[in-house]
Amino acid sequence: MKKQLALLFSILVSLSVFAQDNPAKWTFSTKHINDSISELLLQCSLPSGWHIYSQYTKGTELPIEFSFKNSSSYQRVGKVIEPTYVPKYDKFAKDTTRYFEGNITFRQRIKVKTNEDFKVNGSVTFQLCENGSCIPPEDVEFSFNVKGNPNIQTEVPAIEEETSTNQASESQTTALLSENKDNTDTSSANAVSDFQNKSMLSVFFICFLFGLLTLITPCVFPMIPMTISFFLKGNKDKKTGRRQAYIFGLSIVFIFAVLGLLLTILLGEDAMYVISTHWLPNTLFFIIFLIFALSFFGLFEITLPSSWINKSDKQSDKGGILGPFFIALTTVLVSFSCTGPILGGALVGITSGSGNRLIFLVAMLGFAIGFALPFTMLAMFPSVLKNLKSGSWLNSVKIVFGFLELAFGLKFLSMADLSANWGLLSRTTYLCIWIVLAVLLGMYLLGKLKFKGDSDLQHISVVRLLLAICSFSFALYMLPGLWGAPLKTISGYIPPLYTQEYNIEKIILDNANTNGNTTANDDGFPKQRKYSEVLDSHVPVGFRAFFDLQEAKEYAKQVGKPLFIDFTGKSCSNCREMETSVWTDSQVKKMITNDYVLVSLFADEYSIELPKEEWIESDGKTIKNLGRKNQNYQIKNFKSNTQPLYVLMDADGNLLTEKPQSYNKDVQNFRDFLQQGLKSFKK
Repeated sequence: MKKQLALLFSILVSLSVFAQDNPAKWTFSTKHINDSISELLLQCSLPSGWHIYSQYTKGTELPIEFSFKNSSSYQRVGKVIEPTYVPKYDKFAKDTTRYFEGNITFRQRIKVKTNEDFKVNGSVTFQLCENGSCIPPEDVEFSFNVKGNPNIQTEVPAIEEETSTNQASESQTTALLSENKDNTDTSSANAVSDFQNKSMLSVFFICFLFGLLTLITPCVFPMIPMTISFFLKGNKDKKTGRRQAYIFGLSIVFIFAVLGLLLTILLGEDAMYVISTHWLPNTLFFIIFLIFALSFFGLFEITLPSSWINKSDKQSDKGGILGPFFIALTTVLVSFSCTGPILGGALVGITSGSGNRLIFLVAMLGFAIGFALPFTMLAMFPSVLKNLKSGSWLNSVKIVFGFLELAFGLKFLSMADLSANWGLLSRTTYLCIWIVLAVLLGMYLLGKLKFKGDSDLQHISVVRLLLAICSFSFALYMLPGLWGAPLKTISGYIPPLYTQEYNIEKIILDNANTNGNTTANDDGFPKQRKYSEVLDSHVPVGFRAFFDLQEAKEYAKQVGKPLFIDFTGKSCSNCREMETSVWTDSQVKKMITNDYVLVSLFADEYSIELPKEEWIESDGKTIKNLGRKNQNYQIKNFKSNTQPLYVLMDADGNLLTEKPQSYNKDVQNFRDFLQQGLKSFKK
């Protein structure tokens, strides 16, 4: 009898659910973009607890569908863009369901093809569910009033690019990562279009400048002494030296263009970023720099195998290319850790949403020539360097560069340590080594240390004295860093503050919390967050962050705050500079901590494996770890894979500023960026 009553009760509940009116409230409006483009807004408001399913959900759920009546007055631009869905794995359907809650806005852009006002008619079909019970599917008809195009002949090439971008994003939306938002597709597509509409000469020149800029990075500059060493020996005449210089420069251009193209095609847009941030290549780069340093100190001499040297010597008079090519190859490989992210960012900006390989090739050549030109100019004048080869000054130059090789090589070891979470090289240990190297270099410049090949100093030249002063001053500058001083000038070259063994600021905060002056979670900020056990220690002191975007959005809805998304990396030098130079500003820190919900998305976190239900299929590859997931999200939605990148959005995924913010140490500019986001959020 009890079973029969229970069955009857469940039937009555189901009938009452089916009999009630559909609580979904739909509103339809038109947004005028320009004379040629209008945007149709389909807004749905759901009561608490109810949800509808995404267009791209799979399994037994009924996805929402949009039907538009055909008309010669307009043409749809791409597909309907939907906001961020809530993913939930269904163990019975063995798939991830995708649904929406609360207030949802769907967007459809159309291209106006008439100069007269017209209507866009159609219907939306959806199923509404609550706690396992669903209302039968319902059709809601819509009608939009759209203004005609007064200048029907005008073409809008940027929107055509946007069309291809939106169409291509369909596969991205079906993936678990696809949280591309309404305004994100618009701004990123327009940015790509603007860049691709530049002339070939402009593209070449811009990338050429980027190539030149790589020379001031810490892993490119130390390659200069090796280049000098190679071209100072073996050149018997100017003609041979210049020929080798030309070959050297062309080899760099060839290697960059071919390897960059192959890596991008075979491994994807983010390949070079992975190479420049993964622990394995950075460990190899550290070993290479260590070997170079020991060679400069006179422990041994680096030589190619005798068979290679003999072949190179035999072909030297015939215009051989083996020697210059190998020195060019070494230069490219060792400097790749710094050039990779810059080159990768250029590749993403050029290739995203476009199949124009000519623009891609021009950009690659521009970057490679900009990188190779200074090395080539240096190599073209070995006779000038040879004329300066008097006394033991050249040996002193080698020793000085040996110290620099050790210092810069340590940077690669630090990047590998951060990437692999070894915990071997703390900021304190790193600074101790740099301080000792700076003091030893100063003593060497003053003649207090001698190496093999050095002669006795009769007097100290002005140049050596000035360099010694700089070296000792640098050592003194780094001393406060042992107790947690930010050292803003070199913050991008040393490990981040969170690896500091003794940090006064952190001790003060911990003591304040212990004494009850402040409570870390008195505002409801959750202690346990996704991936927090691994990544909490990587957040700058004084800040609290989420590490999963969806989790952060849910919290942002609860507290009514916008999101501050920080695309960052554990081995990102520019990220550390921004955190120590800009984030520490009192106004900036106050806004980030009080007015925003901070989301730190680490693009180089390869150690955290995603559960199988969260694996992502993107561009024919399966993404299985957190770093690749975050990087893929950044590339697909913001057409960039360089960090830092700062994005402001609300909990529904709408952008709050026209463009994201990248590396810029102008504090006032960053304040304005945050204030603009808050202003847009309040509206």
